[in-house]
Amino acid sequence: MRATATFSGGMRFVGRADSGHALVMDTTAANGGEDCGVRPNELVLIGLAGCTGMDVISILRKKRQPVSGLEVIVHAEMSAAPPKRMTAISVEYKVRGAGVDPEAVRRAIELSETKYCSVGLTLKSPVPIASTFTIDETEAAS
Repeated sequence: MRATATFSGGMRFVGRADSGHALVMDTTAANGGEDCGVRPNELVLIGLAGCTGMDVISILRKKRQPVSGLEVIVHAEMSAAPPKRMTAISVEYKVRGAGVDPEAVRRAIELSETKYCSVGLTLKSPVPIASTFTIDETEAAS
């Protein structure tokens, strides 16, 4: 796997992955940027949310759970002093669907955290990751 970040002015970089997809990274004006892109640390959290979300939805589908929606919210605590690294990460899963089995959700999250999510497993060693979930049994509006 390979990724690149190419400088494109100010503090802005264009990131590209082997998949061919690109995104803009930047920082705030206070830090010399133009605030026109995602922050690199945000990308780490987005990557974790997407990775575990894909695992959990896949597992719940295999368990034939009536999931109509899933939102994964990742929070990070940052150290106050530079390099302002992540010191703790929490993951909240908001599952939507009438009749979703809480045990199936718990197990899907456990499997993602311990076996399938490469991003979470990479981060887990240096950064503690905690998880929670909620289930909203109302169906999404059409």
